[in-house]
Amino acid sequence: MVGTRPGPIPWGGSAFPADTPSMSIDVIPERIRRRYLIEERRHACGILATDFPSEWQDILDCLDGLRRRKSWIMVGGGGRSPIPQSLDGFLHQRAWGEKGFDIKILVDGKSYETPTHHIDNVKNRVGLEVEWNNKTEFYDRDLNNFRLLHDLRVLSVGVIITRTSELQLLFNELGIGTKYGSSTTHWDKLIPKVNGGGAGGCPLLLVGITDKCYVPNE
Repeated sequence: MVGTRPGPIPWGGSAFPADTPSMSIDVIPERIRRRYLIEERRHACGILATDFPSEWQDILDCLDGLRRRKSWIMVGGGGRSPIPQSLDGFLHQRAWGEKGFDIKILVDGKSYETPTHHIDNVKNRVGLEVEWNNKTEFYDRDLNNFRLLHDLRVLSVGVIITRTSELQLLFNELGIGTKYGSSTTHWDKLIPKVNGGGAGGCPLLLVGITDKCYVPNE
């Protein structure tokens, strides 16, 4: 599932046209592409695979091993629920970690500090955020951080892993739809912000978790 929409949006919104799939997405193994909705901007996959092979392999292994257990979904919809915890935990075992960037601007010899910019998962020059069920303002924060840090030449690629909008149908069937509302982080809230230039010139890898990752008997 690459750059296509699996079906109608559960809460009646209009679908955004799919981008033309980039050839560099082909570097992602097909078994992973079948389970996720994946898009990139500014050749992010090619940059990761070529310039950051270790970080790239970490991301692929993380996606390959993800299972959305029913028990995890039923726990609750918070941004730090078992699903984002499992993704972050896997990456932390691979030497990724949260990092704060303290930025100062020097003007005529006088230093001006800006707010510290945090990314939950950083390794080398790659930043990755997991947005499972947060407020949509977290997308703005993530994209702005990617934009600024890329402009400052300290970040080469930004990655966002989120849920596809169509998962709302599954949540409704499980009777927990109210925990995952249309105003929280999901694919159809992310893409307009990306297409609106929220990340500036920073290459992006965007990954949407689909129902093909769902494990109903665990």
